Amino acid sequence: MAASSANVDSVTGLLKEHLSKCGFEVYPLKVGWYNSVLPTSLHLAFPDDTLAVVVLSTPAMFEQAFLPYLEEQCCQGLSDPIDQCVRHYISSVVSQCFSGQTVDVRYDYELLPSRKPKFLAQTAAHVSGAAYYYQQSDVPDHSWARKKIFGVCVHPKFGGWFAIRALLVFEGVTVSAEVVQPLPPDCVPTREDRIQLLEAFNFHWQDGSYRDIIQPAQTYSQKQRDYFSTLPAQRFELLRSWGFLQKEDDEATPPSNTLSR
Repeated sequence: MAASSANVDSVTGLLKEHLSKCGFEVYPLKVGWYNSVLPTSLHLAFPDDTLAVVVLSTPAMFEQAFLPYLEEQCCQGLSDPIDQCVRHYISSVVSQCFSGQTVDVRYDYELLPSRKPKFLAQTAAHVSGAAYYYQQSDVPDHSWARKKIFGVCVHPKFGGWFAIRALLVFEGVTVSAEVVQPLPPDCVPTREDRIQLLEAFNFHWQDGSYRDIIQPAQTYSQKQRDYFSTLPAQRFELLRSWGFLQKEDDEATPPSNTLSR
């Protein structure tokens, strides 16, 4: 059943009400905005006017959501704790607020059987207006000696100190044709700074300097930096040293392929 713009507002309003206090941000978009910039093989299989919402985590998420989640001893040593935390909060909101609706939830770490990601996180953030996705094409005529240059999103408030966590597609909820697609803030407008950003992200991502390409309003706390700078396979032990996780988790096999986010 098609929904009015008021219903679209109520969906995004409920998500903001429940997730913003946990350190998340939500940005609505049309599926058509996303599909229009991608090849058919990467399209979302929904009508173009379907409502989707991209969910970001801000620096506050670690203290406002992740640590409280661990204190409840919810975490199981079978998958990445941050991923478990994000899934917990999003699935809780979906089940509580949208139990009568069909919501397709895709997380940033999930893959299709083809090994392609279930959604392109940075593209979704860009077309929703949440964060500008800077790519090699944003620096025309620059030569990186034929290197593959990966793009990176910059948040207008947090710079690189954030992560794109999930995409929620609300089947049957349509966005009015009159809704204008927002442009993401171009907070790295100069060619020189874009080169600096892309080179820092591609060649020196370990030092995190790309995150500070703009002056961020907030960065990760020291405890959060300690967590993400720890190798994924060692993060369970770090959490135990902080007093989290039960001893029965000791025999679980931690993940080994989760990148710092």
